[in-house]
Formats: sequence, C-alpha cells, structure tokens
Amino acid sequence: MATLFKNASAQNHGGRYAKRMSSHLATALVVFCLLQIGIVARMGGSLLLHLALIVAIGGFGVAARRLERRWEILDDSGLSSAGLDLRFRRDVAQVWLASIASSLLWIPVAIIFRFLFG
Repeated sequence: MATLFKNASAQNHGGRYAKRMSSHLATALVVFCLLQIGIVARMGGSLLLHLALIVAIGGFGVAARRLERRWEILDDSGLSSAGLDLRFRRDVAQVWLASIASSLLWIPVAIIFRFLFG
C-alpha cells in the first residue's frame, strides 16, 4: 500500500513546474517591458513606436499565457521528472532568450524609423 502512494506521489508533481514556469514568465515579461520601454524612450520614439510597443507587450502576454497553459497540462500528464526537467530547462532558456532578444530588436527598428521619418 505504501508503494502505491509513493508511486502516485512521484507521478504527481503538484503543479511544481507550472508554478515555476509562471514565475519565470512573469519576471521575463517585466524585463521585456522595461527593456522595450527603455530602448524606445532612449531612441526618441514617436507615438507610432509607442503603439507598436503596446502591441508587442500584448503579444508577449498572449504567448506567455499559452506557454503557462502548456505547463499546466504537462504537470498533469504524468510524465517522469527527468522528462519534465529537460523540457522545463529548454522552455526557460527559450523564454529568457526571446524576452531579451526581442527587446533588442527595437534598436534597429528605431534607427530605421528615425532615418526615414526624422
């Protein structure tokens, strides 16, 4: 009987990965917003760039919610901890890379925008 409960608890991760992914996503969203706002403000962004900034932040939020939902499903799937660990590390690396790299994409956009429109 004890092994039955032990195996069941080993399969149920209790939302551990979903909660951790949610924390990473929230922090990455804050970093994403701060970097974007800082870069657009430094580049002297116009109203059009600020509106694009709002759309980009909204898009990041939608993508983050989809990834968060994926991890809620994966937590309930009964996969082994080793398989979930590998997926989790990969997804966290992708979240942070996307958060920082997509924020830095505003630099060439702002330069081109300034060149074209003064």
